[in-house]
Amino acid sequence: MRLILSFVLACAGLTPAAMAQADDLVVVELFTSQGCSSCPPADALLGELAQREDIIALSLHVDYWDYIGWADTFATPEYTARQHAYGRAAGSTVVYTPQMVIGGVDHVVGYRPMDVADLIMAHRGQADPVSVSVTRQDDVFVIRAETDMAPPRPEMVVQLVGYSPYEEVDIRRGENAGRVVSYHNVVTSWQVMDEWDGAGTFQSRVRPQSETPLVVIIQSAGHGAILGAARLN
Repeated sequence: MRLILSFVLACAGLTPAAMAQADDLVVVELFTSQGCSSCPPADALLGELAQREDIIALSLHVDYWDYIGWADTFATPEYTARQHAYGRAAGSTVVYTPQMVIGGVDHVVGYRPMDVADLIMAHRGQADPVSVSVTRQDDVFVIRAETDMAPPRPEMVVQLVGYSPYEEVDIRRGENAGRVVSYHNVVTSWQVMDEWDGAGTFQSRVRPQSETPLVVIIQSAGHGAILGAARLN
């Protein structure tokens, strides 16, 4: 998988050197499940994306496959609801795993590296409408956001996401019984911090309560396009 993805990204012009030239980050959300036999290749693909500095790769585990016999240890109803909301925003009532949502708007089967690379390249070719910066003052992160979008601007939600960089699970029942599967950037919390209309400069202060890595994502309300994002380093 690693060689395949590296080759595909290189062919698409997404080499690390080329990608590092831009500050904008592409957000890739993978909806996955430990009970889905089609998901491990997508989980591995997300692991490769998670190594790239210009991509925020997040793994959200859903709970609708738990009935098969293995309850996903990372799944929550909230992440399942997020996937359903993306479906409604796209005019669909169908959800599936593995599904990647890129930039909040493009949906793709999560184990198809060429399709994933094409969509990432398309998003890399567009400047983020919202500029997000994060500075640290002692134990507090200061988040600032600005936009030059002309009115009428979309209503936006500012979200704070925590994740575990790496997890390994010994799956004992269900479709993946007997497999030990690696997971990357497993989302552990997804909090709506605030709403913003794009006027002036948005500013918020965050004092982390743990060492869990955090990212901030600014998205059009109603599970629309992701307009800007940043890591809290």
